[in-house]
Amino acid sequence: MATTSSPPSSPTTSAVPQAPGRGSGHERGTPGYRRLGAAMWCAGLATFVLVYCVQGLLPTLASQFGLSSSTSSLALSATTGALAIAVVPLSTLAESWGRVRVMTIALATAAVLGVLAPLAPNFPTLVGIRALQGVAIAALPALAMSHMTREVAPRWLGSAIGLMIAGNTLGGLSGRLIAGAVADVAGWRIGLGVIGVLSIICTVAFRLVLPPAVAEAPPRVRFRELTPLTFVHLRDPGLLCLFGVGFLVMGAFVTVYNYLGFRLLAAPFDLPAQLVGLIFLGYIAGTWASTSAGRLGDRIGRRKVMWGATLVGVLGAWVTVPDNLIAVLAGLLLVTVGFFGAHSLASSWVGRRATLLPGGSPGVASSLYLCAYYLGSSIGGAVGGIAYDGAGWFGVAVYVSGLLVAALGLALWLRRLPSPQAVAPAAVVPDPGVLRGVAGDAVTG
Repeated sequence: MATTSSPPSSPTTSAVPQAPGRGSGHERGTPGYRRLGAAMWCAGLATFVLVYCVQGLLPTLASQFGLSSSTSSLALSATTGALAIAVVPLSTLAESWGRVRVMTIALATAAVLGVLAPLAPNFPTLVGIRALQGVAIAALPALAMSHMTREVAPRWLGSAIGLMIAGNTLGGLSGRLIAGAVADVAGWRIGLGVIGVLSIICTVAFRLVLPPAVAEAPPRVRFRELTPLTFVHLRDPGLLCLFGVGFLVMGAFVTVYNYLGFRLLAAPFDLPAQLVGLIFLGYIAGTWASTSAGRLGDRIGRRKVMWGATLVGVLGAWVTVPDNLIAVLAGLLLVTVGFFGAHSLASSWVGRRATLLPGGSPGVASSLYLCAYYLGSSIGGAVGGIAYDGAGWFGVAVYVSGLLVAALGLALWLRRLPSPQAVAPAAVVPDPGVLRGVAGDAVTG
């Protein structure tokens, strides 16, 4: 694996971090790095408590409105599907309008819609509000990844993205647990209302904590430039593989969490709803996996860690098959660790590869990755419901493991692809300073 620069120094031997100057990135350990991490945690909380708060309520919604398990999942699929459709144009154009400004507006709008969602008189109206939330949120995840890519020193990017995803994980976990716990006491409408208020609080905290930007503002992107800019990234086979990985692993993951509650409420488990809601504590393993995978990928190579993470997910899918609660929970943890490990690596890899791509943009690449990722949630989760309704949990295991094996195939294919820098004309080879920050597997990724 050839590279034009030496690998970055080990974190344990690097000099004491210095405050970044204009155009440089925050080094780990500086006040700016800590504030940026805290702000992105708040953004992740605000976003993902809203997106996933209904997942733990799907059995309740199915009972309340007389729906099948696959139909009730539309309360989640509507949000992720709308997000996927809107994420590319909104996040790409919004970066030119100011990342911080747009992230703040997106969070505030989604939070207000979250307060309105409990007032929905019927299920179609609830689905419509949830879809509008998806559009409001659409610009935020890609802008957050792009903001981290530009604001953090390149050698710490894997760890920083992992930390941000850990915040997203905590948001997803909090939304599911809080909405479920409140719904058990006061009904699903109050549960959703509490989530909306929590998201407003997190939005205010995000804006107060976020440090001033140190990177130069990106050039303004006009709407007519969006299509050719998008195709620059869609022509790169490495990025296409990474987009496919995001689609497949997310489809597998959301299927498991969407329908495991239905299984545990039914025979032979017959668990009470209060206990079933606690399965989302498995997300704590995802918090650990996302940060650990990012650091391990920076150290030994993202490809190897991604292969291992995907295989862990496949193993977990089959461990959940027996009608044994301990086996189900162990398998759920393995699926969670595998998903978050693979997602953390793929999402950080996308930004780095786009940096090396001639004419590439981390913001556009991140938005395309998230488009694929949330399409995986929307489409993959809906098809998973058909598998569950038709063949029970065994059908879910077959479906989930098939998606993960396909993701593993794409991850293996990545090793056969040259780096963008290796095939780029000399005039567009990135600055050596950039290459130093993405040395090792990043140069071939």
